[in-house]
Amino acid sequence: MSKLNSKNQILKILAEPVLKIIIKFVWMSCRVSVQGEENIRQVFETGKPFIPCYWHQQHVFCAWYLLKLQKKGLKLGFLISPSRDGDVPAKIIQSWGAQAIRGSSNRTGARAIRDLYQIVVKQGVSPVNTSDGPTGPIYKFKPGAIMLAQITQSPILPMAYSAKRFWELGSWDRFWIPKPFTRVVITIGEPRYVNKAVSIEAQSEIATEMEQQLMALQEQAASSLN
Repeated sequence: MSKLNSKNQILKILAEPVLKIIIKFVWMSCRVSVQGEENIRQVFETGKPFIPCYWHQQHVFCAWYLLKLQKKGLKLGFLISPSRDGDVPAKIIQSWGAQAIRGSSNRTGARAIRDLYQIVVKQGVSPVNTSDGPTGPIYKFKPGAIMLAQITQSPILPMAYSAKRFWELGSWDRFWIPKPFTRVVITIGEPRYVNKAVSIEAQSEIATEMEQQLMALQEQAASSLN
């Protein structure tokens, strides 16, 4: 093994515990309130899986809220790249009890939908969908969640959050990291069901509606911090 490979391996080993410590510190230090919990109760109490959706930049606290629901029986999954870049996030997700679904939302077509169908219907997992991921454009709701909701008849559950103070990274998604000890508001919208008979044209209309709903939830969270 070369010195470069050894160094990369050491960094990868260290990355997981360091990232977990940072994320948990942010989670524990912030003051969080949640609006719209009746909407998630509505789908959660059916005992069936659903499809949580939020923008890619809002992973930190939307994921935090969903991970907490595992104690109430939620089987949660996160779609993570199958490349080496996804190894550390996958280990972190698994250490928190969720399922790491090693696939890429860049992969389209019957195989990708079939794989996710099996995970939802056969395993009862609720797969998180970052609706503009993995590469953007930002705030553009892609059709994957709508297609999955249509074939599984599982509802889409839109979510958003905002923080009083946060860092915004220079990535394509302008990823948010709330600053420690700040206020955070999480907003949860009404579940959206997609009829099996919905056409491709109607799916496009639903995607536009979901974009608007996610932005409205984000604005609601931000205005609640004022």
